[in-house]
Amino acid sequence: MLSPVKAQDKAAALVDLARRKGADAADAVYVGDRSQGVSVRLRQLEDVNRSEGEEIGLRVFRGRRSATISASDLSSEAMGEMVERALAMAAEAPEDQFAGLAPEELILRDKPADLDLDDGGDPDPDQLRQRALEAEDAARSVKGVTNSNGASASSSASIFAIATSHGFAAATRATGYSNSASVVAGSGSAMQRDHAWHSARHFSDLDSAEGIGGRAAERAVARLNPVSVRPGVMPVLFDPRVATTLLGHFIAAISGAAIARQSSFLLDALGTRLFAEGITVHDDPLRPRGLRSRAFDGEGLPVGPSDLVSDGVLTTWLAESASARQLGIAPTGHAVRGVSGAPAAGPANLTLSPGTRSRDAMISSIDHGVLVTELIGQGVNGVTGDYSRGAAGFLIVKGEIGPAVAEITIASNLKTMFATLEPASDLRIRRGIDSPTVLVPAMTVASA
Repeated sequence: MLSPVKAQDKAAALVDLARRKGADAADAVYVGDRSQGVSVRLRQLEDVNRSEGEEIGLRVFRGRRSATISASDLSSEAMGEMVERALAMAAEAPEDQFAGLAPEELILRDKPADLDLDDGGDPDPDQLRQRALEAEDAARSVKGVTNSNGASASSSASIFAIATSHGFAAATRATGYSNSASVVAGSGSAMQRDHAWHSARHFSDLDSAEGIGGRAAERAVARLNPVSVRPGVMPVLFDPRVATTLLGHFIAAISGAAIARQSSFLLDALGTRLFAEGITVHDDPLRPRGLRSRAFDGEGLPVGPSDLVSDGVLTTWLAESASARQLGIAPTGHAVRGVSGAPAAGPANLTLSPGTRSRDAMISSIDHGVLVTELIGQGVNGVTGDYSRGAAGFLIVKGEIGPAVAEITIASNLKTMFATLEPASDLRIRRGIDSPTVLVPAMTVASA
């Protein structure tokens, strides 16, 4: 894996070679990564792995024709062959009136921000093994846990560099760490399983292994002895673990590509009230140590915090340059990409802002409803917004959390869900997409 400076130079050199060989425009992306992980089960070592790799991708333009090619061989000879093949592919590609680099006048000219994404660490396998064992031991010590699916700990480091023929070149380095545990409670046909995990950019920011293992165990034990649900329309409370999926459906529906293809249920929603008053959906690529932070987007454009939804109103699409041209708007600085293919649009650190009521207050206000802690399957139509998913969780009975429920189905339409949902006040920033508990006041619930 190259250093950030050498990665940036390698990408810039490939772009320069493509221009000298006849490309009208070009960009290149370098991705290098190193990772290692250890997994254990029942205190026995199950797996130790370590990998390191690097790839570079080149995109060239000849007029409105373009082609993308990638390789893991970074030698000078391989770079030359890449350029020749990419140019030959572009000559045969169909014309695309929306193809091209990001507008030159919009590219980032300042030095990219330092987001503190790299702690410089590289723990040895024994350190990771000890953390995995601690998580599993903590989980297995909880009464009711009868078996283990295992625990793991991992670390990684990555380099991302991009260079364009209109003058942008930059690179970033980031580290990442994770710890997880999964256990079984009960026995025979009554067995239930659950898990817990945490990831962070800095090793020091990881939750304790004991805390992760304890959460996994408590969740598994709580799911024992599920009961059936009386079908009907009722309030559904989405635990933060699954409430983030609602934001995922929202982002897919406002992507520039989906809008340009007219394949989104939110085609006419821009500038309208999509959520209730007071609700904000915030995107922050510049969050220090954020899991999805980035100092520039995948086309070299500047990035910054923004409210995708402000006071319930949808304020923007997410558009990289190609879809922005189709929609007649400026690119929004949300381009994401790897070494293969053209950029797409996606958020960075996405957050549904908290509401004013506590989770406990929401629960106490529900006479009969469901708290969902797990979602199963897909069951979401991005064109119509129809929503139907398998779920598991707990009954809410007369304002209190009741017995577990499993194999249920919850259904509605995402437009209705967005318009009526209420976020609780329990937001915690822990992932790349974060949400508090969310209450949807009326959904159809039935046994699966």
